[in-house]
Amino acid sequence: MHSFKIFVAASIAALCVSQAFAEDTMGTMSMMKGGQVTAIMPDGHMGTMMPDAKMSAEMMKMAKPIKHCMMMMTDAKGKTYMIDTSTKKAQAECEKMAM
Repeated sequence: MHSFKIFVAASIAALCVSQAFAEDTMGTMSMMKGGQVTAIMPDGHMGTMMPDAKMSAEMMKMAKPIKHCMMMMTDAKGKTYMIDTSTKKAQAECEKMAM
């Protein structure tokens, strides 16, 4: 009976830890915060920053709104590609993946 209690306690601890790691890895899949800037490099690594008001105003002069769902993928060598989602079929697949 004592070993069963230890097993249950260890199982609960493992479940909690696995949820924490899952949330940490999914952090890159969350929505952006207002004013946040995200940069994606050709090798697939990303960076984010929260610019000050002056820098944000300068960046908005160069910015264009996203009109539809966008997809990117990384190949086996680590190079990142943007997928053309201009067709209705590609848009449907993109939106299905984003939901």
